[in-house]
Amino acid sequence: MLDFFAATARWTQLVANLVLLGSCFFLAYAGRSAALYESPWVRRLERVFPWLAGLILAGLVGILAITTAEATGVDANVLSPSAWLGVIVQTKMGHMWVARAVFASILFALIVFLLQKNPRKCWHYYSCAVAAAFPLIAGALVSHSAAEEDYFTYVSLYAIHILLAGIWLGALPAFLLIIFDKRSIDSQNDILGLNISSLRRFSGLALPVMLAVVLTGIIIADRMIEEDYHALVSSAYGWLLNTKIALLVIILMIAYQARSRWLPLFEKLVKVDMPHNAESTSGLNHFQRLFSDNAQNKKPDNGSSDAAVGVAKLQKWIRIEFILALFLVLFATMLSNTVPAKHEMVEYWPYPFRFSIDATWENPVVQSYFWSGMAVLAIGIASIWLGIKNNWQVRKRYAVSATLIITALLIILPQFAVKAYPETYQSTPVPFDTISISNGSTFFAENCTSCHGPQGAGNGVLAKTFSPPPADLLTEAHTARHTAGDFFHWLTYGIAETGMPSFAANLSEEDRWDTVNYLHAMSRGYQARLLNSSIVPGRPSIGPPMFQFTTVDGKTGILKDYRQRSNVMLVLFSWPDSSVRLKELAEMTDRLRMLNTEILAIPMDEFSKSILEDVAAELPFPVVLDGWYEIKNSYILFRRTLTHPDIMGEGVIPDHMEFLIDRFGYLRARWIPSIDSAGWDDSNLLAKELARLNQEGEILPPPSDHVH
Repeated sequence: MLDFFAATARWTQLVANLVLLGSCFFLAYAGRSAALYESPWVRRLERVFPWLAGLILAGLVGILAITTAEATGVDANVLSPSAWLGVIVQTKMGHMWVARAVFASILFALIVFLLQKNPRKCWHYYSCAVAAAFPLIAGALVSHSAAEEDYFTYVSLYAIHILLAGIWLGALPAFLLIIFDKRSIDSQNDILGLNISSLRRFSGLALPVMLAVVLTGIIIADRMIEEDYHALVSSAYGWLLNTKIALLVIILMIAYQARSRWLPLFEKLVKVDMPHNAESTSGLNHFQRLFSDNAQNKKPDNGSSDAAVGVAKLQKWIRIEFILALFLVLFATMLSNTVPAKHEMVEYWPYPFRFSIDATWENPVVQSYFWSGMAVLAIGIASIWLGIKNNWQVRKRYAVSATLIITALLIILPQFAVKAYPETYQSTPVPFDTISISNGSTFFAENCTSCHGPQGAGNGVLAKTFSPPPADLLTEAHTARHTAGDFFHWLTYGIAETGMPSFAANLSEEDRWDTVNYLHAMSRGYQARLLNSSIVPGRPSIGPPMFQFTTVDGKTGILKDYRQRSNVMLVLFSWPDSSVRLKELAEMTDRLRMLNTEILAIPMDEFSKSILEDVAAELPFPVVLDGWYEIKNSYILFRRTLTHPDIMGEGVIPDHMEFLIDRFGYLRARWIPSIDSAGWDDSNLLAKELARLNQEGEILPPPSDHVH
């Protein structure tokens, strides 16, 4: 019950605010005439303004009361002003509520001031529209967009989106009042012309406004979904968004018909170029005769009949559009209080298939079907333009274009369908860190190497006994084509008709997820063979395994501690082979810190660890004591280069490796002295690369701590 009242309070408050904003903007922008402001429909609209402003305040009080009950976990606090005060004083949400309430109060006062002014002027309505915008902008600061890392950009986009939506939605009541306003016909000859002129003026603005609403909505929705597009059909947020989009599509279709067909027929009743031209009187007389003839069941001429049909449809469908708009705002309100799709845990995928370009695109047949379908789709879109140009009947226009578009989708979509499982989109409960990867390497060695080979290249001792042969999990982009949930399902149940058994009896659920993480780390490591000692500007792509550590001097930390603060140079060393290099790094430490880079040294074997415990105190950078084994087991997977792919046998592990991770958490460069002839032993070259890295702005969100 509390959820129902919460949704109702948020919805009524938002609708009232949007209608007040849009109505005032319509009167200011589309009216621009003192004579129009004396119209009966304007007075009727203005009488609603104080009630709308009051609804905004009442809705905010309801939101505060319900939020207090939800935050405290005590339903009785919904009626406790003292508890409300506590939320206001102690929480950021409460502070923002105060700002919204202050803006809403100013709006209410300004509305009262407006209604006392006579005659009204254009700037009065503009002032009220601006005042109505501020509660909406303040509301954007407590939306999902405000929780994003680049919150200023997304809050700004959300604010623009909601303000433009208000300009469109708030104009609909004025639109309805105009097309149902018959009293103006009997009172003043110019009023109908002024009404139509205002509709025509606003109609020119409506299209770019709606395009901007759609564009900003797409950007915001994409941020709330990110790459988890499967959540569109498997989460509450996704289905709410789908419903909102469906309503918007219907509304846009109605708006198009109203703008292109019915509004011109309405204008046809009064042939007017300017509000006071000479044709106004004759046009109004024609309009009066039309309604009189209809009332007396007389048959009007064809032009009048078409106009009457257009007016009737305009009246009918604008009412429907307004009702649909109210429902659209309701679903938008529910969306704003639903966990975004990218944060929602998808535990069960209910469909036996999914669509994947990565898993299917390399098939030439798929590409052929795709381009054929795109050709049919282009013809379908062109048929829409052709139907408009040649004035096809509406049914014919929709039937032809819809048939072609549906046919195109039936050609394209099945080609991208691949088999899916209940676990396909299950969120990985085990983070992609070095502990999990190291454990997974052990499980893989014990259970998988006989078939897939010691490095996962599909060349195990039993590989030739299987048909089809075991998958190459190393050099092929197998993990990129399938989800982590797919691999978990195969490890749990096996793969029929391939010889792969179930490992549910041998490996616990966590062990299987560890194995999945290892497979991803192994694949990422092979893809990272493109890395070298030079940084490719502006192209971060590889997320390194996360880890926690304890240094020789007893300090603890995690790799993410450096994020947004400094770059990190990971130095995996062996003693005594790395002794000279460690001395060079010790001499370079101050210079590297000036370049916003910290060194973290990790021993690669037990002997190196024990030696460094004695000499680490002399080094000016931290040396890892606990956690080194798991870090080493994970980062040696990133040892391969284009010249040394190292895919046969057990693999060759270098004695010394260095990795550069940027301040946003991406693995950007790597230097292996035994393989790369020239590199970071030249301190000037290293300084140049770091300076280039520091010049970059934030261009991508940080890598996820879980595989997908």
